[in-house]
Amino acid sequence: MPTYDYECRKCGNRFEVVQSMNDAKLESCPVAACDGQVKRLMGTGAGIIFKGSGFYQTDYRSSSYQAGAKSENGGSKTESAAKSDAAPAASPSPAAAAAPPATA
Repeated sequence: MPTYDYECRKCGNRFEVVQSMNDAKLESCPVAACDGQVKRLMGTGAGIIFKGSGFYQTDYRSSSYQAGAKSENGGSKTESAAKSDAAPAASPSPAAAAAPPATA
């Protein structure tokens, strides 16, 4: 439920009230000796509290999905390691590729 700020027009008392959005606005000051009219102040909005390690797509996935993703990633890592162990294909030097062809 949202928190609303009020201020008494008579005594200047400022206070907060937790109310439902459907509740009626307060009209009188809660100070017994005052009994003045109150006005609702413009609020800055609700504060956001982030809890946990983060908010990512995979944070709340099932354990079976996470296990499948780990096995899938593990297989691709061994494939890429095997490719990097193979001898690189012969390629022209960068200087030779950048030089313009000779004209006669």
